[in-house]
Amino acid sequence: MDNAGLIEAFLDSLLTEARLRALTLDAYRSDLEAFARYLRGRSLLEASRADVTSYLAAEVVAGRRPRTGARRLSGLRRFFRHALAAQWVANDPTEGMEGPRLGLSLPKALSETDVERLLAAPTGDGPLALRDRAMLEVLYATGLRVSELVGLRLNEVDRQAGIVRVVGKGGRERLVPMGEEAQARLTDYLNEGRPAFKGAGLTSAVFLTHRGGPMTRQAFWQNLKRYAAQAEVAVPLSPHTLRHAFATHLINHGADLRVVQLLLGHADLSTTQIYTHVARERLRALHAVHHPRG
Repeated sequence: MDNAGLIEAFLDSLLTEARLRALTLDAYRSDLEAFARYLRGRSLLEASRADVTSYLAAEVVAGRRPRTGARRLSGLRRFFRHALAAQWVANDPTEGMEGPRLGLSLPKALSETDVERLLAAPTGDGPLALRDRAMLEVLYATGLRVSELVGLRLNEVDRQAGIVRVVGKGGRERLVPMGEEAQARLTDYLNEGRPAFKGAGLTSAVFLTHRGGPMTRQAFWQNLKRYAAQAEVAVPLSPHTLRHAFATHLINHGADLRVVQLLLGHADLSTTQIYTHVARERLRALHAVHHPRG
Protein backbone atom coordinates (compact mmCIF):
# COMPACT_ATOMS: atom_id res chain seq x y z
CA MET A 1 0.00 0.00 0.00
CA ASP A 2 1.05 3.58 -0.58
CA ASN A 3 0.95 6.11 2.28
CA ALA A 4 -2.61 7.21 1.49
CA GLY A 5 -3.77 3.59 1.62
CA LEU A 6 -1.91 2.96 4.89
CA ILE A 7 -3.53 5.99 6.49
CA GLU A 8 -7.00 5.02 5.35
CA ALA A 9 -6.56 1.44 6.55
CA PHE A 10 -5.41 2.70 9.94
CA LEU A 11 -8.34 5.13 10.24
CA ASP A 12 -10.81 2.41 9.20
CA SER A 13 -9.49 0.21 12.04
CA LEU A 14 -9.98 3.06 14.53
CA LEU A 15 -13.47 3.69 13.25
CA THR A 16 -14.52 0.08 13.81
CA GLU A 17 -12.50 -0.70 16.96
CA ALA A 18 -12.29 2.51 18.96
CA ARG A 19 -15.33 4.39 17.64
CA LEU A 20 -13.48 7.70 17.76
CA ARG A 21 -15.12 10.99 16.94
CA ALA A 22 -14.89 12.31 13.38
CA LEU A 23 -12.82 15.29 14.55
CA THR A 24 -10.27 12.98 16.19
CA LEU A 25 -10.03 10.88 13.03
CA ASP A 26 -9.56 14.02 10.95
CA ALA A 27 -6.75 15.13 13.27
CA TYR A 28 -5.02 11.74 12.92
CA ARG A 29 -5.38 11.91 9.13
CA SER A 30 -3.95 15.45 8.99
CA ASP A 31 -1.00 14.61 11.25
CA LEU A 32 -0.12 11.41 9.38
CA GLU A 33 -0.35 13.16 6.03
CA ALA A 34 1.97 15.88 7.33
CA PHE A 35 4.49 13.27 8.45
CA ALA A 36 4.20 11.49 5.10
CA ARG A 37 5.01 14.77 3.32
CA TYR A 38 8.03 15.19 5.59
CA LEU A 39 9.29 11.77 4.45
CA ARG A 40 9.32 13.05 0.84
CA GLY A 41 8.03 10.02 -0.95
CA ARG A 42 9.28 7.33 1.40
CA SER A 43 6.79 4.94 2.92
CA LEU A 44 5.52 5.55 6.43
CA LEU A 45 6.57 1.98 7.14
CA GLU A 46 10.21 2.89 6.40
CA ALA A 47 10.28 5.69 8.99
CA SER A 48 12.98 5.39 11.65
CA ARG A 49 13.15 6.80 15.16
CA ALA A 50 15.51 9.49 13.82
CA ASP A 51 12.87 10.46 11.24
CA VAL A 52 10.22 10.89 13.93
CA THR A 53 12.56 12.86 16.21
CA SER A 54 13.77 15.19 13.46
CA TYR A 55 10.20 15.72 12.24
CA LEU A 56 9.00 16.76 15.69
CA ALA A 57 12.04 19.02 16.11
CA ALA A 58 11.34 20.66 12.75
CA GLU A 59 7.76 21.27 13.86
CA VAL A 60 8.98 23.10 16.96
CA VAL A 61 11.41 25.23 14.95
CA ALA A 62 8.53 26.07 12.58
CA GLY A 63 6.60 27.50 15.53
CA ARG A 64 4.25 24.67 16.48
CA ARG A 65 3.10 24.69 20.09
CA PRO A 66 4.15 21.91 22.51
CA ARG A 67 0.54 20.74 22.67
CA THR A 68 0.50 20.29 18.89
CA GLY A 69 3.75 18.31 19.07
CA ALA A 70 2.29 16.11 21.81
CA ARG A 71 -0.81 15.42 19.70
CA ARG A 72 1.25 14.58 16.62
CA LEU A 73 3.47 12.20 18.55
CA SER A 74 0.36 10.57 20.02
CA GLY A 75 -1.03 10.00 16.53
CA LEU A 76 2.26 8.55 15.28
CA ARG A 77 2.43 6.25 18.31
CA ARG A 78 -1.06 4.97 17.64
CA PHE A 79 -0.34 4.42 13.95
CA PHE A 80 2.89 2.50 14.53
CA ARG A 81 1.33 0.37 17.27
CA HIS A 82 -1.36 -0.58 14.78
CA ALA A 83 1.30 -1.21 12.12
CA LEU A 84 3.20 -3.45 14.53
CA ALA A 85 0.07 -5.42 15.46
CA ALA A 86 -0.84 -5.78 11.77
CA GLN A 87 2.74 -6.97 11.06
CA TRP A 88 3.35 -4.13 8.64
CA VAL A 89 6.56 -3.30 10.53
CA ALA A 90 8.96 -5.25 12.73
CA ASN A 91 9.66 -2.39 15.15
CA ASP A 92 7.81 0.64 16.49
CA PRO A 93 10.06 3.73 16.01
CA THR A 94 8.05 5.70 18.57
CA GLU A 95 8.43 3.17 21.38
CA GLY A 96 9.54 4.87 24.60
CA MET A 97 9.60 8.35 23.06
CA GLU A 98 8.61 11.19 25.39
CA GLY A 99 6.43 14.01 24.17
CA PRO A 100 7.13 17.69 24.82
CA ARG A 101 6.57 18.76 28.41
CA LEU A 102 3.39 20.77 28.40
CA GLY A 103 3.48 23.88 30.52
CA LEU A 104 7.25 23.70 31.03
CA SER A 105 8.82 27.13 31.09
CA LEU A 106 12.29 28.51 31.53
CA PRO A 107 13.45 31.43 33.62
CA LYS A 108 13.93 34.57 31.55
CA ALA A 109 17.30 34.21 29.87
CA LEU A 110 20.13 36.61 30.60
CA SER A 111 20.93 38.91 27.70
CA GLU A 112 24.41 38.79 26.25
CA THR A 113 25.07 42.18 27.85
CA ASP A 114 23.98 40.83 31.25
CA VAL A 115 26.33 37.88 30.83
CA GLU A 116 29.25 40.14 29.91
CA ARG A 117 28.71 42.20 33.07
CA LEU A 118 28.35 39.09 35.20
CA LEU A 119 31.54 37.52 33.85
CA ALA A 120 33.44 40.74 34.51
CA ALA A 121 32.23 41.00 38.14
CA PRO A 122 35.05 39.01 39.84
CA THR A 123 37.98 41.43 39.91
CA GLY A 124 41.51 41.21 41.22
CA ASP A 125 44.32 38.67 40.95
CA GLY A 126 43.79 36.74 44.19
CA PRO A 127 43.07 32.99 44.21
CA LEU A 128 39.35 33.46 44.92
CA ALA A 129 38.90 35.97 42.10
CA LEU A 130 40.80 33.73 39.68
CA ARG A 131 38.67 30.77 40.73
CA ASP A 132 35.36 32.60 40.44
CA ARG A 133 36.25 34.13 37.08
CA ALA A 134 37.19 30.68 35.77
CA MET A 135 34.01 29.06 37.12
CA LEU A 136 31.72 31.65 35.53
CA GLU A 137 33.54 31.57 32.20
CA VAL A 138 33.60 27.76 32.04
CA LEU A 139 29.94 27.50 33.04
CA TYR A 140 28.79 29.92 30.35
CA ALA A 141 31.15 28.48 27.71
CA THR A 142 30.09 24.87 28.23
CA GLY A 143 26.50 24.90 29.51
CA LEU A 144 27.38 22.45 32.29
CA ARG A 145 25.00 21.86 35.15
CA VAL A 146 26.29 23.43 38.37
CA SER A 147 26.68 19.96 39.86
CA GLU A 148 28.82 18.97 36.86
CA LEU A 149 30.95 22.09 37.19
CA VAL A 150 31.74 21.65 40.89
CA GLY A 151 32.28 17.93 40.32
CA LEU A 152 34.97 18.40 37.66
CA ARG A 153 38.24 16.56 38.27
CA LEU A 154 41.67 17.52 36.99
CA ASN A 155 41.89 14.48 34.71
CA GLU A 156 38.61 15.51 33.04
CA VAL A 157 40.04 18.79 31.76
CA ASP A 158 42.16 18.85 28.60
CA ARG A 159 43.59 22.36 28.67
CA GLN A 160 45.58 21.92 25.50
CA ALA A 161 42.56 20.84 23.45
CA GLY A 162 40.18 23.12 25.35
CA ILE A 163 37.76 20.30 26.17
CA VAL A 164 36.13 19.04 29.36
CA ARG A 165 34.88 15.48 29.79
CA VAL A 166 31.63 15.39 31.73
CA VAL A 167 29.73 12.49 33.22
CA GLY A 168 26.16 13.74 33.48
CA LYS A 169 22.77 12.34 34.41
CA GLY A 170 22.38 8.61 33.98
CA GLY A 171 26.15 8.18 33.76
CA ARG A 172 26.15 9.58 30.20
CA GLU A 173 29.54 10.93 29.19
CA ARG A 174 30.07 13.82 26.82
CA LEU A 175 32.96 15.99 25.61
CA VAL A 176 32.32 19.73 25.61
CA PRO A 177 34.56 22.44 24.09
CA MET A 178 35.35 25.44 26.29
CA GLY A 179 36.35 28.19 23.89
CA GLU A 180 39.45 30.38 24.09
CA GLU A 181 38.30 32.80 26.81
CA ALA A 182 37.18 30.10 29.24
CA GLN A 183 40.30 28.10 28.46
CA ALA A 184 42.51 31.11 29.30
CA ARG A 185 40.68 31.89 32.54
CA LEU A 186 40.82 28.25 33.64
CA THR A 187 44.54 28.10 32.88
CA ASP A 188 45.14 31.25 34.95
CA TYR A 189 43.30 29.68 37.87
CA LEU A 190 45.01 26.30 37.66
CA ASN A 191 48.47 27.85 37.31
CA GLU A 192 48.22 30.75 39.76
CA GLY A 193 45.08 30.41 41.87
CA ARG A 194 44.50 26.77 42.76
CA PRO A 195 48.05 26.08 44.07
CA ALA A 196 47.51 28.81 46.69
CA PHE A 197 44.64 26.93 48.34
CA LYS A 198 45.50 24.82 51.36
CA GLY A 199 45.64 21.13 50.56
CA ALA A 200 45.37 21.68 46.79
CA GLY A 201 47.69 18.77 46.17
CA LEU A 202 45.54 16.36 48.17
CA THR A 203 42.42 16.48 45.99
CA SER A 204 41.67 16.05 42.31
CA ALA A 205 38.76 18.51 42.38
CA VAL A 206 39.32 21.38 39.97
CA PHE A 207 37.49 24.07 41.94
CA LEU A 208 38.29 24.46 45.65
CA THR A 209 36.96 26.49 48.55
CA HIS A 210 39.21 28.80 50.56
CA ARG A 211 39.67 25.91 53.00
CA GLY A 212 40.99 23.62 50.29
CA GLY A 213 37.95 21.37 49.97
CA PRO A 214 35.93 20.80 46.79
CA MET A 215 33.58 23.64 45.89
CA THR A 216 29.92 22.94 46.64
CA ARG A 217 26.79 23.84 44.72
CA GLN A 218 25.57 25.94 47.63
CA ALA A 219 28.80 27.95 47.85
CA PHE A 220 28.83 28.59 44.12
CA TRP A 221 25.16 29.65 44.20
CA GLN A 222 25.93 32.22 46.91
CA ASN A 223 28.85 33.55 44.87
CA LEU A 224 26.69 33.77 41.74
CA LYS A 225 24.05 35.83 43.54
CA ARG A 226 26.72 38.14 44.95
CA TYR A 227 28.30 38.76 41.55
CA ALA A 228 24.89 39.27 39.93
CA ALA A 229 24.14 41.98 42.48
CA GLN A 230 27.52 43.58 41.77
CA ALA A 231 26.85 43.50 38.04
CA GLU A 232 23.33 44.91 38.57
CA VAL A 233 21.71 41.99 36.74
CA ALA A 234 17.97 42.47 37.20
CA VAL A 235 16.85 39.11 35.76
CA PRO A 236 15.89 36.65 38.54
CA LEU A 237 18.56 34.00 38.91
CA SER A 238 18.30 30.23 39.11
CA PRO A 239 21.02 27.62 39.69
CA HIS A 240 20.94 27.02 35.92
CA THR A 241 21.06 30.71 34.90
CA LEU A 242 24.23 30.46 32.81
CA ARG A 243 23.24 27.05 31.42
CA HIS A 244 20.00 28.58 30.13
CA ALA A 245 21.92 31.55 28.70
CA PHE A 246 24.40 29.21 27.01
CA ALA A 247 21.64 27.28 25.22
CA THR A 248 19.53 30.31 24.34
CA HIS A 249 22.43 32.32 22.95
CA LEU A 250 23.65 29.38 20.86
CA ILE A 251 20.21 28.97 19.27
CA ASN A 252 19.85 32.73 18.79
CA HIS A 253 23.08 32.65 16.79
CA GLY A 254 21.89 29.80 14.60
CA ALA A 255 23.18 26.65 16.33
CA ASP A 256 21.50 23.40 15.32
CA LEU A 257 19.12 22.02 17.93
CA ARG A 258 20.82 18.62 17.85
CA VAL A 259 24.22 20.18 18.57
CA VAL A 260 22.78 22.02 21.57
CA GLN A 261 21.20 18.75 22.74
CA LEU A 262 24.61 17.03 22.66
CA LEU A 263 26.35 19.90 24.44
CA LEU A 264 23.73 20.04 27.19
CA GLY A 265 23.72 16.27 27.63
CA HIS A 266 19.96 15.89 27.12
CA ALA A 267 18.93 12.29 26.49
CA ASP A 268 15.90 13.34 24.45
CA LEU A 269 15.60 16.17 21.94
CA SER A 270 12.20 17.13 23.35
CA THR A 271 13.96 18.45 26.47
CA THR A 272 16.09 20.78 24.35
CA GLN A 273 13.18 21.99 22.22
CA ILE A 274 11.98 24.34 24.95
CA TYR A 275 14.86 26.69 24.10
CA THR A 276 13.44 27.34 20.65
CA HIS A 277 10.51 29.13 22.30
CA VAL A 278 12.92 31.56 23.96
CA ALA A 279 14.66 32.17 20.64
CA ARG A 280 11.35 32.80 18.86
CA GLU A 281 10.35 35.40 21.45
CA ARG A 282 13.60 37.26 20.72
CA LEU A 283 12.90 37.12 16.97
CA ARG A 284 9.40 38.50 17.53
CA ALA A 285 10.81 41.34 19.63
CA LEU A 286 13.39 42.20 16.97
CA HIS A 287 10.72 42.13 14.29
CA ALA A 288 8.49 44.44 16.31
CA VAL A 289 11.31 46.95 16.77
CA HIS A 290 12.93 46.91 13.33
CA HIS A 291 10.23 46.01 10.81
CA PRO A 292 8.46 49.07 9.30
CA ARG A 293 5.10 47.44 10.01
CA GLY A 294 6.18 45.67 13.20
